[in-house]
Amino acid sequence: MTGLYFSGTGNTKFCVDRFLKEYDRSNNSFSIENDETLEQIKIDNEIVIGYPVQYSNIPKILRDYIVHNRHIWKEKNIFIIATMGIFSGDGAGILARLLKKYGATIVGGLHLRMPDSICDERVLKRSFEENKRIIMKAEEKICKSVHDMKNGKPPQEGLGIVYHLAGLFGQRLYFFWKTQTYTDKIKINSQKCIGCGLCEKLCPMRNLAVKNGSAVSGDKCTMCYRCISKCPKQAITLLGKKVIEQNDISRYLS
Repeated sequence: MTGLYFSGTGNTKFCVDRFLKEYDRSNNSFSIENDETLEQIKIDNEIVIGYPVQYSNIPKILRDYIVHNRHIWKEKNIFIIATMGIFSGDGAGILARLLKKYGATIVGGLHLRMPDSICDERVLKRSFEENKRIIMKAEEKICKSVHDMKNGKPPQEGLGIVYHLAGLFGQRLYFFWKTQTYTDKIKINSQKCIGCGLCEKLCPMRNLAVKNGSAVSGDKCTMCYRCISKCPKQAITLLGKKVIEQNDISRYLS
């Protein structure tokens, strides 16, 4: 099985890697940003795809990747993992419906609650200890899902009409526009920024660059929060006005 993921603060990568380790003891996972990924998908008919849900929807960068490479999904057996702060409705289902259009067979879906990755909003913030417990519960759920899958009963979370309605009326109907285009709402505090260039290296969209000693942004942000979670001076925000807590899964794995 090959793992494919898009991950901002590391939650989704962790879940895909953990799934593969439990499934066949492999470490065959690839980011959609990796040039080798397409070749791996072409030679493997069993794929697990993981991504963080945004407003009960697929991140724009992942949707574009799926659509742009529409020809490679035909006859692939795909299991979908959707990670979230608390709720997604049909987080796995919305990708499943897109992949089915391109000839994929959806084996199952799994929803995993993970530590919050929205660094500049107080909502969903939890203690260090609680976040560690959340990860432990996610691992337990992954192990159970793999066990069920090997016994012919893969979980179907996010798939079906009930989940579809939950995702539609829970978030997507009201925030649909937020994930249909990239955003230009990234804000950089030039007084805090030291021009280190870390955000430029991390951005999957190449939306950030250092000019005249300070980072500047374009209009292609995919809301992954990677730069915000890693900025050493907490100089970058997106939804909120200041960084409340920087979140990266590495904090909870030591």
